[in-house]
Amino acid sequence: MPGEVAARRGRHEPMALRSAPTVRDGPDRGGATVCLLAVGLVFVVVGVFGATVGAARMARQQAAVAADLGALAGAARTLDGEPVACATATDLAARNGGRLVACRLDGLDVVVTAEVAVSPLPGLTRVATATARAGPVRG
Repeated sequence: MPGEVAARRGRHEPMALRSAPTVRDGPDRGGATVCLLAVGLVFVVVGVFGATVGAARMARQQAAVAADLGALAGAARTLDGEPVACATATDLAARNGGRLVACRLDGLDVVVTAEVAVSPLPGLTRVATATARAGPVRG
């Protein structure tokens, strides 16, 4: 039976003696694979960059929320003095994921600065900072 198949193909040598198919030596050997890998790498880099920017923006927003709410909580306690107002602001900023780095009274206003650490990539840590002021309405 194998001899019949070889005869039909026009070859008269045994199946075991046939040479392996040769690889085409053209100018575009594997070019599409390299291009596909390059495009995939570009997508990965753009995705990582987008995730990093998104994480930084989220940390900035979280720091702003912690500072705003800390300032509002501290403003409610300004009549009790700076230590009490700043302790209240510190507590509320910590409950919102921030760390209070500065707190001071400016008349009846409380000025609070909070920060949030963010690690968008392993080994890369940055700090987002926000400042807020709260006090009575002036007319």
